Amino acid sequence: MSVSTEAGRASARQIDAGSYRVTVAAGLRHQFARAITEAAAAHHYAIVSDAAVASLYGEPLTRSLAECGPVSLHVVPSGEEHKTRDTWARVTDGMLDAGCGRDTTVVALGGGVVGDLAGFVAATFMRGVPVVQCPTTLLAMIDASVGGKTGVDTPAGKNLVGAFHPPAAVLADVETIATLPLAQRRSGLVEAIKHGVLADAAYFARIESALPALLDAELAATLEIVARSVEIKADVVRADEREHGRRKTLNLGHTLGHALEHVSGYALLHGEAVAIGMVLEARMAERLEVAEAGTAARIEGVLRRAGLPVARPRELPIDAVVDATRLDKKARAGRVEYALPARIGAMAGEDSGWALPVDDQLVHEVLA
Repeated sequence: MSVSTEAGRASARQIDAGSYRVTVAAGLRHQFARAITEAAAAHHYAIVSDAAVASLYGEPLTRSLAECGPVSLHVVPSGEEHKTRDTWARVTDGMLDAGCGRDTTVVALGGGVVGDLAGFVAATFMRGVPVVQCPTTLLAMIDASVGGKTGVDTPAGKNLVGAFHPPAAVLADVETIATLPLAQRRSGLVEAIKHGVLADAAYFARIESALPALLDAELAATLEIVARSVEIKADVVRADEREHGRRKTLNLGHTLGHALEHVSGYALLHGEAVAIGMVLEARMAERLEVAEAGTAARIEGVLRRAGLPVARPRELPIDAVVDATRLDKKARAGRVEYALPARIGAMAGEDSGWALPVDDQLVHEVLA
């Protein structure tokens, strides 16, 4: 890394996300216990993590939180395929066995899968207890941990069972990103690129120019990107917490992305699937004449330079992908709705609730 930890800490950022604050800093994991107890003091702290992350950060956090009260660590297998109701049941049963009650705070320590799962555990355990999100991946820091969406997947599709449950705080230590494989860092960048497309053309350009530093997880560049993406998402969510309007714009790339991810059996990383979805949905927008010409090419260009896929893998049948879009939680009255760009930095559809129905024929054409 070309930027020191001390420099990263000096640039720590706090972002107001409405009912909670998001802290972004380098080395923040060394202060997690203090920050967790300040945000959501409890009798018992239930840490939920996956096997990979727990091996790195589980024991230090357990030890430091133990100075504040009883602690239990609940480790789940790594991977989207384990974000299920069965895993939710195992974690909640484990918390009951550990003596957790209404005076418990859940701590989500891990990536987006852990954040979604632990958030749903917190939303439903004893009819709702606080959760503090401690994301350890770029994707989780700028997307899953912010906004209060929680949930699990079902055989029919992704995130179809869940609840809105805002965290008591989000604590993002950008140093943890350096431990991720390059493919995971690339996957996380997709959400940052998406934020630029939907809300901030200058931010999109900054990401484009900073790609080498971001892919190397350089602290200064990473901290800036994480903080700005959190600001954009928090601003959208504050305006529409329950996704009745403007928050739908955050679904850019996700209608087709979730369908591709599901049909691949989650062989595609979330960010990889959304990258493909963004390009294809931008092409839809141009064909529908709601987007400026060249929008899709600009998005495709930056994604290619980041080393991300931009086309449907040939082994994924088009009909299966289209069928999967109909099961998406954003579908209304049997119609599949899409969040479509108008240009880099702005979204289409303000007059129609920020989501537009698209005929299956056009979806087939862009997938082909």
